[in-house]
Amino acid sequence: MLNWSKSLFIFFSIALVFNKNAFAQLLVKNKTAIVFATEKDSNRKLSQLSDTLYFKAQAQVLESEVAIFLDSSKTFQEMVGIGAAITDASAESFAKMSLKTQKKLANDFFDQTTGIGYSLIRTNMNSCDFSSASYTYIKEGDADLKTFSIKPDLQFKIPLIKIAFATAENNIKLFASPWSPPAFMKSNNDMLHGGKLLPKYYQSWANYYVKFINAYENEGVPVWGLSIQNEPMATQRWESCIYTATEERDFLKNYLGPTISNANLASKKIIVWDHNRDLIFQRANVIFEDKEAAKYAWGIGFHWYETWAGGTQMFDNVTLVKDTYPDKQLIFTEGCKETFNAEKYTNWSIGEYYANAMIKDFNSGVAAWTDWNIFLDEKGGPNHVGNFCFAPVHLNTKTDEVIYTNAFYYLGHFSKFIRPGAKRIACSTSRSNIQATAFKNTDGKICVVVLNQSENSQQLILQLNAESIQLQVAAHAIYSVII
Repeated sequence: MLNWSKSLFIFFSIALVFNKNAFAQLLVKNKTAIVFATEKDSNRKLSQLSDTLYFKAQAQVLESEVAIFLDSSKTFQEMVGIGAAITDASAESFAKMSLKTQKKLANDFFDQTTGIGYSLIRTNMNSCDFSSASYTYIKEGDADLKTFSIKPDLQFKIPLIKIAFATAENNIKLFASPWSPPAFMKSNNDMLHGGKLLPKYYQSWANYYVKFINAYENEGVPVWGLSIQNEPMATQRWESCIYTATEERDFLKNYLGPTISNANLASKKIIVWDHNRDLIFQRANVIFEDKEAAKYAWGIGFHWYETWAGGTQMFDNVTLVKDTYPDKQLIFTEGCKETFNAEKYTNWSIGEYYANAMIKDFNSGVAAWTDWNIFLDEKGGPNHVGNFCFAPVHLNTKTDEVIYTNAFYYLGHFSKFIRPGAKRIACSTSRSNIQATAFKNTDGKICVVVLNQSENSQQLILQLNAESIQLQVAAHAIYSVII
């Protein structure tokens, strides 16, 4: 009798262990999701919702239901990074804050765990409008670049960039853009108000990029890439320089490309255009159709300011470039929503504008996305020509206060959860009032960013292959669903 009881106990013990293992395997196979939300008129700002969602089998969605459909087997571009520009204005403002606030800012922007994990930085080569004054790295007239020095960047900008790299544990990339060559190299003998690079200085200017890269890297700041010229079709009252498409093509083909390559810097990514979506296809067509020029170009950059001339953002032009030149990369290099006005700190539409643009750009094939100034002071500067602008975060340099607008959190829904190396997967929505994009990270987790700009809360189904979850998205809200 005792032996029979012992045998029965062993049998049930083995069965229980087997069932536990089977149940554990079932849990591993079942997909779950957690959701992070930012909602208007709510305390939720990149806040994790409490419940874990469990996917269930669902082969068919009814026509009356609102749905987002995902297919992780269909992949597209690989994410390079998401971030913002560290200009002189940003760095000078940062330096005026207390050490405690500086540390918090660095963590909030560049730490993936405690912050939004920016992984991409743009900076200015020579001065731009968001500098306290115009400057270059050489003495005026020094075409041989014998006086080249990045001393203007060593006081504020490079220290902040180094903090960003350290906080991000070096999981971050830096690219630089010039607003203007030195005045003597230009047709108008002025860094401001447009003008053109004089052909006799093409080689000297190409050498300038090499000097810049080497100088930064000698300071321990690796340079991932560069754009040829910021906004090459805009004559501005600040630093600017004009290139037609053929002029930019020929400068790249005959001077900058070979010079970068001969300096053993061929791994640096060269970005053409760096202006608005309106003329992006024409610029791509002229440069990329020339094989000798195209071989030096990693991709094409663009801004969103075509809307300032009237109309809406021209996403179809970006899609056309990607469809026509699939081997070239697309990078959003700059976007600022508003001129500065402190009353706009609570304007919810600004964050929604960012998110709408990012979703549509990513779905058009964009591999990297860079906001304009990462933060600015309480006046929207400093700026040496009075071109004060809005930023997602403003620093009151007098009171040490930091103002986080909703745009900061909206940007974070992408940068925190869509990491470098992630690949975009197929994602579609069944209603136009819901926008969405989805990426699969290198750790296997999928991030779906869902935007609801409407006045109404929306019940929807999120379906991945033949399994789905139910999701209630609040009015004027953005959600990141991590699967």
